[in-house]
Amino acid sequence: MNALAALADPTRQRIVELLADGERSAGELAAEFRTSRPGVSRHLRVLREQGLVQARSDGRRRLYSLEPAPFAELDEWLARYRGFWTNRLDAIETEIKRRRRR
Repeated sequence: MNALAALADPTRQRIVELLADGERSAGELAAEFRTSRPGVSRHLRVLREQGLVQARSDGRRRLYSLEPAPFAELDEWLARYRGFWTNRLDAIETEIKRRRRR
């Protein structure tokens, strides 16, 4: 579950959100943050080391994209707990509807 630790950081979460829309260069990603480019590069390195993103060279640029396998593993792990939250949310919805009828 090192992927969870890597995704605990808000900057890395935002990088993943940006990459969900498609491949981006390191410069494009860095432009989205107040953090320095080297700071964003460190976040990209953590994500790459945990297998969440992959990088490829395109001339002088490095292009980053998501690596789907670790996200599938996370989803599978979280699936065990979905029922718990779904049941709780259903109960809340029922209570809200009941109170509105009063």
